Amino acid sequence: MVGMTQLWPAPYSATPITHTQVIPGSKSLTNRAYILAALGEGTSTISGALRSRDTDLMRQALGAMGVGFAESGGVVEVTPGQLGGAEVDCGLAGTVMRFVPAVAALATGEVRFDGDARARQRPIAAILTALRQLGVEITGDELPFIVHGRGAVRGGDVEIDASGSSQFVSGLLLAAARFDRGGSITHTGATLPSLPHIEMTLAMLAEAGVVVESSGHRWHVAPQRIRARHWEIEPDLSNATPFLAAAAVTGGVVSVPGWPAVTTQPGDAIRGIVERMGCEIDIDAEHILTVRGPSRGTLRGIRLDMSDIGELTPTVAALAACASSPSEITGIAHLRGHETDRLAALTEEINRLGGRCEESADGLRISPARLHGGTWRSYEDHRMATAGAIIGLVTKGVSVEDIGTTAKTLPGFAGMWEDMVGEAAAVEA
Repeated sequence: MVGMTQLWPAPYSATPITHTQVIPGSKSLTNRAYILAALGEGTSTISGALRSRDTDLMRQALGAMGVGFAESGGVVEVTPGQLGGAEVDCGLAGTVMRFVPAVAALATGEVRFDGDARARQRPIAAILTALRQLGVEITGDELPFIVHGRGAVRGGDVEIDASGSSQFVSGLLLAAARFDRGGSITHTGATLPSLPHIEMTLAMLAEAGVVVESSGHRWHVAPQRIRARHWEIEPDLSNATPFLAAAAVTGGVVSVPGWPAVTTQPGDAIRGIVERMGCEIDIDAEHILTVRGPSRGTLRGIRLDMSDIGELTPTVAALAACASSPSEITGIAHLRGHETDRLAALTEEINRLGGRCEESADGLRISPARLHGGTWRSYEDHRMATAGAIIGLVTKGVSVEDIGTTAKTLPGFAGMWEDMVGEAAAVEA
């Protein structure tokens, strides 16, 4: 709670950051691979899987229902089992609370879901309503809720308003091949945020041998096998963005090895964003991405529709708060239902440090202002915490509340960040 959480003095860098940062595996890819492996025919293996709070919660949820996990030499072996009743702790993980219910419907027994206090405020009713349309018995419309598994799901046609999260569609797609009649999913809402995450789901289903017929905002999955396979998890490109932002705001040079040549991760969009803000971008033959920032204080503002890449908003807002010209970010009304209301939180915290941020109906307007030190609250949101770290690089006296919340997707972030800034100080000395 505010006032009871330890404050982390965000390291300030008087000099340009020069650094190479290795980024662990993608949370989004890891948790999708776990679901597909749990529902597959035979044992699957996963290399490069992320170990974080969100991915550990996914493993614990599936393991509690009867899926086997073994790890050796950095490779996770996943063996499907007879799914049964269980207690599932969702924590604050959207992928757990929205992907696992469809799996639980295939179990025999009651699967009870609960999570952190903030998780009870996150949108969930859409996926539960959709599962009811497919013949699943569920008690409750928000956390905590109970899925009464009957060992099978009828399946068939379902309409869902996924305006609140693309995870509602992905959660159905990942399990639909195991339903008796498959699933024909139609999105009925006016908007569909984070489309790249649905494309990620579709690509991984194809790799597991699942054929999905797509037409606009409608997807059809016939009953079919989910093939066991080996998954290689890419680095988490969204987790890379704060480090690349460090180059942008300090006029430095930051490299990230293992950047994929082709990817479905929304985080890949950071390349074009920072380039538009004045950075130079390079990817060499060894797949090392390097960002070179403009001279300190000359970063340009940006006008950008981020409806497909909303998870990058805290990083981009932090960059915009440090920019020399105005920025406007649109298409992100759905972020009000993320780990926290990110639009309100970013507005409050940027303005707390002397910035000029205004919340609009579907975004943020950020104007140049001289920032000062103070407390940056994280709201138990990992990306709010990293946004505060970015601003602290070029603003003396910033303290970030609960930097440990970054363990949700990137354990050890604080140490990585301190090492990065320490390298710059050592070079200067």
